Amino acid sequence: MVLGVLAAARGLAQGAGDADAAVVPLLRERLERMRAEGTAGGAQAQVSARAALPEIYDEAGDRPLWTPDRLEQLLALVRESADDGLRPEDYHREELTRRAPSVAPGADPAARAETDLLATDAFVLLIYHLYLGKVDPKSLDPHWNFEPRPVGSQEGDRFVFDALRQGRLREAIDRVRPDHWWYANARAALARYRDLAARGGWPAVPAGPALKPGSKGPRVVALRRRLAVTGDLAGQPEALDGDVSDLYDAPLSAAVRAFQERHRLERDGNVGAETLAELNVPVEARILQIRINLERARWVLHEIGPGDLVIVDVAGFNTVFVRDGKPVWRSRTQVGKPFRQTPIFKAKIDHLVFNPTWTVPPGILANDVIPAARKDPAYLERKGLDLIDKNGQKVDPARVDWASKSFPYTVRQEAGPDNALGRVKIMFPNPYHVYLHDTPSKALFEKEARAFSSGCMRVDRPLELAELLLADPQAWSAPKIDAAVAAGKTQTVRLRKPVPVLIMYWTIDPTDEKRTVFKRDPYGRDAALAHALDEAFVPAGAAAAAGTR
Repeated sequence: MVLGVLAAARGLAQGAGDADAAVVPLLRERLERMRAEGTAGGAQAQVSARAALPEIYDEAGDRPLWTPDRLEQLLALVRESADDGLRPEDYHREELTRRAPSVAPGADPAARAETDLLATDAFVLLIYHLYLGKVDPKSLDPHWNFEPRPVGSQEGDRFVFDALRQGRLREAIDRVRPDHWWYANARAALARYRDLAARGGWPAVPAGPALKPGSKGPRVVALRRRLAVTGDLAGQPEALDGDVSDLYDAPLSAAVRAFQERHRLERDGNVGAETLAELNVPVEARILQIRINLERARWVLHEIGPGDLVIVDVAGFNTVFVRDGKPVWRSRTQVGKPFRQTPIFKAKIDHLVFNPTWTVPPGILANDVIPAARKDPAYLERKGLDLIDKNGQKVDPARVDWASKSFPYTVRQEAGPDNALGRVKIMFPNPYHVYLHDTPSKALFEKEARAFSSGCMRVDRPLELAELLLADPQAWSAPKIDAAVAAGKTQTVRLRKPVPVLIMYWTIDPTDEKRTVFKRDPYGRDAALAHALDEAFVPAGAAAAAGTR
């Protein structure tokens, strides 16, 4: 990326003609100070791309890079950064607007030098934030292991060079924005909800008893108007103004079910406490929710490329098998409880086990099994758990001193219909001891919010996923998988080729250009990202340096 900007800057300098010679030494002095101290002083304390600017101007011969026309293009792009959920303030919008006259040839050289540096900084930062995201995900999650989007490809360098040399700034910005349908739909959703906000948002539905078919009164009128604003109550334009029916009829119940489906609520067509709370979330909160997820998209969408891929959406409680960028299978999923969260990371599925045994992991052992066995000596037998010593021999729980702080045993559950892992577990090496697996707790898949596990991901219809992963119709067709399970024997099968698995966290799903699903935030991750997204941008190096003063 930096190489592309360097080459582009050289092209701009070559096309600048006879730049004001008085500006060059002033630029050089500020850039030397930036190299030495990490800051340019004065107004340039606002400059964030300190590492890139000296290199850019070195390639440009320390000559000014901006003309009035190019700065006008840049300011338009800065204003439009809000369409991607970013903050125009991070790209010196007000300062550049105020200083715009100073880039003209013949303007005060000192002012021209400072404005030129600010404009280049704004352009580099905008490219950087659209390409990689504004917020460093590791600042919010120290275990983050997704690879950042690759930079510096030869093709990208040529594109940026040509765009800047020819003054095609907009094309350069469009190029670095994530090229994915999800991102395009989320941007469209942001525009749509900002338009709703500009028109006053939606009315609140007053509190009161549950509303259901047959209900009447002014709260039903408010409900109709609320659902009409967001298009859930289709074909009834009169609900937005004029006389509105106060009867909770079948079309209104259908509209409530559509709303409930878009907000991952129980779809009963009635307005109880949970549905009422979601109805009354203000439009500004939905705008922020979309912005938060646009930032997440900038972190990870590049991971979704050609080939096979498994994506687990923790906040959405579902798992998707993706082939060549398109979902070909999806399943409801149970994830970790809020106090035992499923971690967000990526790995590679390399094997699966039919009819697995279950060795109780350390966390569940310490927090659940041992305390329960201390209270009830029959707990292990009732749960079908065996106590195994270091020699691999079964031990009678009645002979164990459960009050002892030492516990030199393994607790294991044999394969079978009641095994906690069900008929198959899908494995990918990771430090968290979590994986995808079947479960005997099938009824929980019918719940909309499915945070029930101790961190692992329980998948509905897991044998279908196993068939997709094995990708071997001769050896592992669906009937042969069923036969292996029916045999009851524990069997490990390695994949011919490991399949990436991405454990992600999305609180919106822009399913198309006009319909956006809003999910709840089961782990409370949105607030920290929202705060970081709306803070003034400080580069990691500058933040670290400030901390040492």
